[in-house]
Amino acid sequence: MTRSVSPKVCATRLDRILRPIHSWIWSDAERRARKLLRFAETEADGGRDLSRAAELTPDPLLRRLYLAHASDEQRHAELFRQRGRGLLCSFPSRSNPAFQANWFAPGERGLDDLRVDNTPDDALLAFLHLSEKAAASRFAIYREVLGHDPATRAIFDEVLSDEAFHMNYTYSQLTRVSPQRYRSRLWWSRLGRLWKGYLRFATALAGVIGTIVLTIQYFVLLPPFAWLAKRAARREPVGWTPISAKRNNSMGSQY
Repeated sequence: MTRSVSPKVCATRLDRILRPIHSWIWSDAERRARKLLRFAETEADGGRDLSRAAELTPDPLLRRLYLAHASDEQRHAELFRQRGRGLLCSFPSRSNPAFQANWFAPGERGLDDLRVDNTPDDALLAFLHLSEKAAASRFAIYREVLGHDPATRAIFDEVLSDEAFHMNYTYSQLTRVSPQRYRSRLWWSRLGRLWKGYLRFATALAGVIGTIVLTIQYFVLLPPFAWLAKRAARREPVGWTPISAKRNNSMGSQY
């Protein structure tokens, strides 16, 4: 299967606005290594799901494309894994790992949510197209900020070429499989991505709020109880407490 020359993939306006944050995230070598290993897991999971999609689709052309796509994802996983392990081995591990900032710099998000069973081809193609498009724009900004790491940047160059092909073939096959409903499929997939993004944000926000509330409780509610306990302890007599003669005059009873 031949591939046409992939068009240039550009980062989105939002990613360009957040470029200083991306530069900071990728500047730390250990964080960079762990992110690459996390990307490898996502790519490998996506490859397995695409292999399953190739088994389920009745369309022979889509079957070949899905298998080629799955092979690319497995190759990307191996590239990310080898580079991540190489970076980890190049420096001693820290006792406190660096902040990962996964929400700001995700990998090929979407493929980790892929569900192929009982999903029609047009819905799957729309989902894949949007996921690949988002991943390509993010990988483009990652490549731009990795000027200090030519080896990792070369990996993103290679992966970006495949991502552009995946983005293009999924759209063209979507218009072929569902020429009347491909726009609505894309909109439904966009809404689904927005909803999942909201859930991820809400989960992260709930974690932050929970941490803040527990911290406030620790520093605001606990000190008064500690003070009352110390005050009660000061009222207790020091040393042995004498027992009345009435209770101490007989050893013939347990009472």
